[in-house]
Amino acid sequence: MVAILLLGASSGLPFNLTLSTLQAWLASAGVDIKTIGIFGLTGTPYLVKFLWAPLLDRYIPPFLGRRRGWIVIFQIALALAIGVMSFSDPKLMPRELGLIAVVVAVLSASQDIVIDAYRVDVIPPQQRALASAATSFGYRAAAMFASFVVINIAAFAGWHVAFGLVAVVMALMVFATFSSPEPLTPARPPRTLRDAVVDPCRDFLRQSGAWGFLLLVPLFKVGDAFALSLYSAFMIKGVGFSLVELANAGKLNMTISTMAGVAIGGFAYLRWGLYRSLAIFGVAQSVTLLLFVVLAFAGRKVWLLALVTTVDTLAGGMGQAAFTAFLMCLCTPNFSATQYALLSALASLPRVGMQAAAGYVVAAVGWADFFVITFLTCLPGLAVLFFLRERIRALDAREKAEAALAATA
Repeated sequence: MVAILLLGASSGLPFNLTLSTLQAWLASAGVDIKTIGIFGLTGTPYLVKFLWAPLLDRYIPPFLGRRRGWIVIFQIALALAIGVMSFSDPKLMPRELGLIAVVVAVLSASQDIVIDAYRVDVIPPQQRALASAATSFGYRAAAMFASFVVINIAAFAGWHVAFGLVAVVMALMVFATFSSPEPLTPARPPRTLRDAVVDPCRDFLRQSGAWGFLLLVPLFKVGDAFALSLYSAFMIKGVGFSLVELANAGKLNMTISTMAGVAIGGFAYLRWGLYRSLAIFGVAQSVTLLLFVVLAFAGRKVWLLALVTTVDTLAGGMGQAAFTAFLMCLCTPNFSATQYALLSALASLPRVGMQAAAGYVVAAVGWADFFVITFLTCLPGLAVLFFLRERIRALDAREKAEAALAATA
């Protein structure tokens, strides 16, 4: 679990660096808003990382095994690339900075592929929700460092020093990978690149209920993604909170309560199992969206902002713990890099397209009705979950039986 936590931090560190933190650097340097908007495209590799995931399933580095070898390669490459970023100047070299930012994003997305696969390979079924909690703690702590802490360092020492510090921290992550354990039963890689592309899909579709699972993956968190896509805009433009109120009672609170929710969800999963956890947390993360309706009518009350954010993201974190465990159950160690990358990309689709749609919905019906609609979008996912309940229980039972057999062996 310590290894999973540290590798989660390794994933979270470069993510914000090429998004919100880079955006702050560009804005403080006086770069025009159109150019800053174009820089937002540097996040594209995270959405299409499944395209090169089969390569990481097929080929094995000559050191540290199938997963850890790739992780070390990407960590070293990320440290070097971020170091190059630290010497850039967004005003004088915007194109060069944009290119290296894309390189960092590609390397970061590639690292995520292998770390996700490593987590599938090394964690036994009964500990998967706990592994989700450890990943979330590490990821969010590092992401906060790469945004909040780095921006404060930049304010006093400059952006070059701030990005250089991140490069050093990224290099130190190599020691976490060296100390991480190998899977007890190493998986067999695909024999050819064609097998690495075709076999993961074929293997997944052999599962009972596979097509239903493919429907459930994007639907389970769709309401959450829809509601939170305009969270900041709602708090500022819809209710009238200041930036300070939003940062302290909203954003910081959201990070803490999400981490707490994932931890609670991980421990509850041990007691309840897969289906019961998905069902209870799925209902909770849906119903709590209606609290935003209360806030829309109540108006600017900071204590209510804190309460609504805490309860909603606590439930969302618990749902995330169970959902991550569910995605891990769907993957086979032989093809875990490709399968998890595909499933996580499918799960991300609603989040990617929701913000544009949400703006039109709010303009048409207003904030209160918008959040009622986000609640209604949760219902199809809950219906699919209920329909698949026996298959999910069978999936959970199969995973536990395999884990018990492996432990006996």
